[in-house]
Amino acid sequence: MNVIRAIQLYIDKMIADAGPGMKMLMMDRETISVVSMAFAQSEMLQKDVFLFERLDSARSNERLKYLKCIVFIRPTRDNVLRLQRELRSPKYGSYYIYFSNIIPRTDIKALAESDESESVQDVKEVYADYLPVNPNLFSLHIPTCLQALNWNPEALERATQGLISVLLSFKIRPAIRFRSGSTAAQTLAKKVHETINKETALFSFRPPEDGAAPPLLLILDRRDDPITPLLNQWTYQAMVHELLTISKQRVDLSGVSGVPKDLKEVVLSTEQDEFYANNLYANFGEIATTIKVLMDEFQKKAHDQRKIESIADMKNFVETYPQFRKMSGTVTKHLVLISELSVQVGRQQLFEVSELEQEIACRADHSTQLQRVKRLVSEGKLSLANALRLVLLYAMRYERHANCDTSGLLKLLQDRGGRAHIAPRMLEYISTVARQELFNTVKITDAVKLTRNLIKELKGVENVYAQHECVLKGTLEEIVKGRPLDAQYPIMGNEVPFRRPPAEVIVFIVGGATYEEALAVHRYNQEGYRIVLGGTTIHNSESFIEEVLAATAGVPFKHSRSLQQFHQAPAGTA
Repeated sequence: MNVIRAIQLYIDKMIADAGPGMKMLMMDRETISVVSMAFAQSEMLQKDVFLFERLDSARSNERLKYLKCIVFIRPTRDNVLRLQRELRSPKYGSYYIYFSNIIPRTDIKALAESDESESVQDVKEVYADYLPVNPNLFSLHIPTCLQALNWNPEALERATQGLISVLLSFKIRPAIRFRSGSTAAQTLAKKVHETINKETALFSFRPPEDGAAPPLLLILDRRDDPITPLLNQWTYQAMVHELLTISKQRVDLSGVSGVPKDLKEVVLSTEQDEFYANNLYANFGEIATTIKVLMDEFQKKAHDQRKIESIADMKNFVETYPQFRKMSGTVTKHLVLISELSVQVGRQQLFEVSELEQEIACRADHSTQLQRVKRLVSEGKLSLANALRLVLLYAMRYERHANCDTSGLLKLLQDRGGRAHIAPRMLEYISTVARQELFNTVKITDAVKLTRNLIKELKGVENVYAQHECVLKGTLEEIVKGRPLDAQYPIMGNEVPFRRPPAEVIVFIVGGATYEEALAVHRYNQEGYRIVLGGTTIHNSESFIEEVLAATAGVPFKHSRSLQQFHQAPAGTA
């Protein structure tokens, strides 16, 4: 199960079906990202695709009848209307139309009526309606999906379409489970279940043989684990996203001083960058060693390139120069990224901050932790963003502690100009399940969980910066071991629950996934399991806080009445 490969196969099929000759690719605002995350532009040129256009932007009226036009767009009403206008006055010789999801028959009929010149050669559905981030990770790029802690209707529709597309691209008709107690997870599970039952012809895949369990679609809720997105990360991809932000495989470095012009924006793709693919999950210490090895290798090749003494040397130089140039670009790009990460780690005191974050997330020691948070917040050396994160973690951990001093910490933060109003919102965002289970405030009666917690405490800590384990890791453990799921994760519909573990699992997190959770999935896949993770978006701490603010807008304050003085944002802030 590889989401990047699934998208690549669809794009290859679209190009192959158009036959030989020069082609252009017409896309919309969303499908252009799908294509660019699967293939580099140079790779598309090698496939005879020489021109790229957006259906939803201004274009020239020049007629190019010698070009075949491959149209790859989402099946939205606006796109259909734009395509109708294009077909009434066609610019290209022939059109091969591919919708990235299920298209209503009425829209197909409308397109046929607009095609008076009979330019359209083919109309098909390809199920490529999601962004392939890593081989085991996809996103729907919905930055905020809830309003007043319920689904935004447009986001719900988009999430349903995205999940249906993922299921169809892997030819899976799954059993659907959702997190008990989560209205958002249950609503999405119901919508996906209804769509599958409505589109029975599309989902008529052969059932698993020999009584094997069907594939599983598990829908979870970010509100059940608001801790993971707030923690500093120490693996390469997660660090880049937290400190520099990755958006659709691109990192904006224009604000970094001393960066060469051609590196103001860099692309991080596992398909196009072997170093990045091999080091996605390497920790910060390992990366520095690995880049040194790459540097040594590059210097050796650069030295070899200077030895041109014969015709054979010249021939060899010409043949190896493209790889040399590519390697030079890779070395420079990753040196710039790693240097900037190193600068940020020092400037933001991330070793000290991260250690305290992990301590608060993983063990209760109220008095000591309160004093440390107080010192760091009041000293003024810490950035407001890091100070806010520490206060949020403290507020959630010690919400019901007799000596909880969230109010005092927020006053310190507010005095420094920090966004103290976010803490009450976070306390409204966190779910009942998270309140009970994240910090073990309720006595654990589950023997398996109790034993696991005891073993974890006895083993001690190997790395103080990686003590925390995301909730998803424990959930996946339950699934792959074949433990009963019905109480926590009810099954949608009237399907008979299987006791055997499923061979394939797709996990989707309403409210966004994180790279820490992608790492947990990667580790299980290394053991031979087949798991894919997706989310409405991929969060770092900043985007998660924005999600929380959007989700809790208009929600009455129930859990944070004691913080009434911090309920409203100061004028001019969000």
